[in-house]
This record gives sequence, structure tokens and C-alpha cells, in this order.
Amino acid sequence: MFSNKLMRRQAGFAYLLLIPGCVLLLTFTFYPIVRGLPLAFTDYSVIDSTHWVGWDNFKRAFSDSTFGLALKHSLLYVLVVPVLQILSILMAVLVNNKLKFVHFFRVAYFVPVVTSMVAAAIAWKWVYEEQGILNFFLLKLHIVREPIVFMIETKLALLGVMIVTVWKGLGYYMMIYLAGLQSIPAELVESARIDGAGWWRTVRHITIPLLMPFVLLCSLISVMGAIHVFDEVFVMHGELGDPAYSTITTSVYSYKVAFKDFEFGYSATIGLLVSIIIMAISIVMFRYTRRGGLTYYE
Repeated sequence: MFSNKLMRRQAGFAYLLLIPGCVLLLTFTFYPIVRGLPLAFTDYSVIDSTHWVGWDNFKRAFSDSTFGLALKHSLLYVLVVPVLQILSILMAVLVNNKLKFVHFFRVAYFVPVVTSMVAAAIAWKWVYEEQGILNFFLLKLHIVREPIVFMIETKLALLGVMIVTVWKGLGYYMMIYLAGLQSIPAELVESARIDGAGWWRTVRHITIPLLMPFVLLCSLISVMGAIHVFDEVFVMHGELGDPAYSTITTSVYSYKVAFKDFEFGYSATIGLLVSIIIMAISIVMFRYTRRGGLTYYE
């Protein structure tokens, strides 16, 4: 009797702690989503009357070459995800060992996560400049004969922004994977090693399968972040994705359409189409990565 009463009190306290978060989600996430959906079917105007235009905004999106280019760049950005996740897992495996100064390395890897993206993008923009530190080392090591203008070279501009995203996110996902690694029973790894499994076979057949729920979570977050990438592109290359739209993404283009062209309805349409694409990718990822985890093998 006392145990049930204590459990109800603990559950009530837990729900009480959830209320502030739920209020914030309802106010700043779910309400804007519900409120923004009808805008995709209008020519919403702040200062003039709003009219229902039906599917006209969607027809415009499918024939808009700039939106097509922005969508292409956003989908190309998804290529960051496997690189980011593989490197994060390897880093987590490394710092999960009892190494000297391991706590220092954990903190050092996490520093970029707590660094402002605006500050990080400005710093990386300086690194990529013609007289920046990257060209300095490339010239000193005789890898190139003349400075490379990374910020202007259309074939390198988007890749440069991707590198910033990878650098910024490594520590974040590493910490999630580190938590997952520490939840794996040590006796499983020890049994594998006693049976003669080397480091790679242990990681492949024990660590990775048991980490799959964490891989799914991190991959979903990473995919959504990649398709919605905005800060680093906007700070480094502006609202037009200079040079020559070579770095423009859907989020940057949506911002331009809404706050520069004041076409809020069309901007909402772009956001809705991108959300549908993310939903489709998420469903596929759930379908093919649902196996794994400690409970799956019990």
C-alpha cells in the first residue's frame, strides 16, 4: 500500500516537471506548425488582405529552379550524416577507454558544441579566406602553389560549410554514443574477447548492434539538422548562398522568400514540402534501423 502511494507521488511529481516543457513545446513548436499549415495555401500578407490560392504555391515550387537548387543542396548535405555518425562513434569508443587525460579529451571534443554557431562560422570563414590559416599551411607544406579561394570557388564552398557542421556536431553525438557505450554490460565485451574476438569484431558484432537505438536517434537528429541547415550557410555565404547560389539551402531560401520578398505563403509552402521529405526519410530510417539495442536481444 505504501509502495503504491509512493509510486503515484513519484509519477505525479514527474508529470509536474514535464508541464513547463510541454507548455514551451505547445507554444513555440506545435502551435506555429498548426498555425503555419494553412499559410501554405494562401498569399499571406502582413499589410494587405490574404487570399486563398489553393495549390498555386505548390505548383510554383515545383517549377522554381532556385528552390530546386536549394533542395538539391539540402539533400546533398545529408551526406554529412554518415561521416558525422561514424566519426562520432569512433571518438566515443576512443574516449570510453581508461586513457590518460581522457576527461580532458572529452571536454575538448565537446567545446565546439557549446560554441555559438555564429562565432564558429565567422572563425571558419576566416580560416577559408585567401590569406587565411588553411591556405597558410597548404602553401607551407607545398600542397598548393597558390592560395585557394574556398569561399568563392563554387565546387568547394558547400563542402567547406559541411566541414563546419561536422566539426560542430562531433562532440554532441560523441556524448550520446558515449552514454550508449557505458550502458552496454562490460561482461558482454569481456566474453567476446575471451572467445578470441579482436577489437574490430567486438565493435562490429557487439558494440554497433547494441548501439542501434542511439544510432537511430543521432541519425534522425542529424538528418533533420542537415536538411534544415541555416546558421553556418547564412553567416558564411549570406541569404543568396554566394557564390552564384552554390551554397543556398531550403532554410536559407525560405528565409529570403519570407523576410526579404515578404511572400510568407510561399515560404510556408517550402517549409511544408521540406517537412514531408524529412518525414519520408525518417520513416525509411525507422524501417531499416529498428533492430538492435539491449532489449532486442533479450
